[in-house]
Amino acid sequence: MHAHTRIPREYRTLYDVQQLLKAFDIFVYVGKRLYDIELMAIELDNLYQAGVIERDTYLKAKIVLRHEHREELRRNKTGRLY
Repeated sequence: MHAHTRIPREYRTLYDVQQLLKAFDIFVYVGKRLYDIELMAIELDNLYQAGVIERDTYLKAKIVLRHEHREELRRNKTGRLY
């Protein structure tokens, strides 16, 4: 992990989770938000399984991703952007 990268202590938004992944040089952009969220979840799982992030961090970030995934599915279903 790079010393200049700040990892948020709280995870409330997708941006916070992106910053966590960025700290490990993981940049996710597939081009479709739903797929980005799914790939971020996989990368987060890999970091946790490798033992480089704590359980508390992992669980907080997973909650954000689950919420964002659910909201994105809802947006896609209703045709609304946000």
